[in-house]
Amino acid sequence: MPVLVMHGEADQVVPFASSVPRAVDLLKNGSLKTYPGYPHGMLTTHADVLNPDLLSFIKS
Repeated sequence: MPVLVMHGEADQVVPFASSVPRAVDLLKNGSLKTYPGYPHGMLTTHADVLNPDLLSFIKS
């Protein structure tokens, strides 16, 4: 089963470099989509952008 990891590049709670590449590598079918300038709470603050991306991933 494919897994999508979505991460804001401006996340100060979970910094990208220290966690995200490792998380994706640990997933058997992981893929990564990053969002420049997006914060940790991006699913709330940028739902208009992320929801269509999630739907597209689910449909693929």
